[in-house]
Amino acid sequence: MPNRHVRPFLSISGSPVSKLSSLELRSALALACVISLRLFGLFLIMPVFSLYAQQMTDATPLLIGLALGVYGLGQVMLQIPLGLLSDRIGRKPAITLGLLVFAAGGLVAALSHTLVGIVVGRALQGMGAVAGAGTALAADLTAEENRGKVMGIIGVSIGIAFLLALILGPPLEALHGLSGLFGATSILALASLALLWLIVPTPARRRAPAAASFGHVLAMLRDGRMLVLNGSVFFLHALLTASFVGLPLLLADKLHLPVNRHWELYLPVMTIAAFVMGACIHRMREVAQSLRIVAICVVAIGVSLLGFAFSGDHLAALGVMAAVFFSAFNLLEAALPSLVSQLAPTSLRGAAMGAYSTSQFLGAFVGGAIGGIALGKLGTGGVFVCAAALTLVWLPLVWAGARRMAAAPAAAGVTA
Repeated sequence: MPNRHVRPFLSISGSPVSKLSSLELRSALALACVISLRLFGLFLIMPVFSLYAQQMTDATPLLIGLALGVYGLGQVMLQIPLGLLSDRIGRKPAITLGLLVFAAGGLVAALSHTLVGIVVGRALQGMGAVAGAGTALAADLTAEENRGKVMGIIGVSIGIAFLLALILGPPLEALHGLSGLFGATSILALASLALLWLIVPTPARRRAPAAASFGHVLAMLRDGRMLVLNGSVFFLHALLTASFVGLPLLLADKLHLPVNRHWELYLPVMTIAAFVMGACIHRMREVAQSLRIVAICVVAIGVSLLGFAFSGDHLAALGVMAAVFFSAFNLLEAALPSLVSQLAPTSLRGAAMGAYSTSQFLGAFVGGAIGGIALGKLGTGGVFVCAAALTLVWLPLVWAGARRMAAAPAAAGVTA
């Protein structure tokens, strides 16, 4: 039996590798399955939820938005604590705890018959905050110079999970209803748990030193580069969640595309997005250059959101805008966590990825709330206009960060 306790960052000869080793490739593929299975369960809900939630007796636009985004609130509360816990007790035990809580939340939502009950179940799902610890585990098992490739593999797997969920969500909902979809999220979480322990290698145990306190975590997070990266993922997921408050309604109500045919838009769009990510991800290794690409993506996302709002009944125009939106989204989703893992000290990597994931899911919560409020007051088009307005706050953050990188590329706040 091969030794499952491995020393990351070294090849057989003890020197850093520049090409993925068999262990790194195995680790990347296995973790990609673990992460994407769990997210596939979450994504299954997104393309149909706002349509079918309207039929529930206690439905309001705000509750619909909260039900989509409230899982982010639980993530916000527990990502950093679970990240720190994974630095101390090990990545796998911390991830196991989170997956069990996530599965319990899916069961609560599946057994609920009101939108309020679903909100409670989704909040409990959010408390299974394993994203930070999972990404830190990927970083532990990977050489620094290969981390971007591994994050790219995970990012591609998330993109595939997203695509499959958009295609399979509507027919599965038609067969088993929303309760069936929520039950599937619990089953997939347990499948992820089995993969975690049976396939994913266990890295050499690392404990955070006694000095790795919340004070050290805060000092790390005050670094300007971390602020820009965490702020970027906040806005990215706020815009994604807000968009899915309005996008299913736009396709069904204005473009008169039946929900079981929404995949006809999503399939080519996500295929294009995957190719764009593969072509561009290698350009996002150095932080200052990466922030310039992030700025381009922010502009692309803002333009595409306005395109959603004003596409009218032109399906082809909407498809072009969706390809732009998801190309930028997938590229940032793959690149940003790799940059965070490069900047974080090894002993605080779990906490750093936990903080990153906290920002990500806080964005999901805020985006769901904004989307629900805008839907109630401004209609479907107003959801996209409000989301596009957020890019006017995001873009100056990235520009300021890029200028700081150029002036002081070796900021003192984060050391390896």
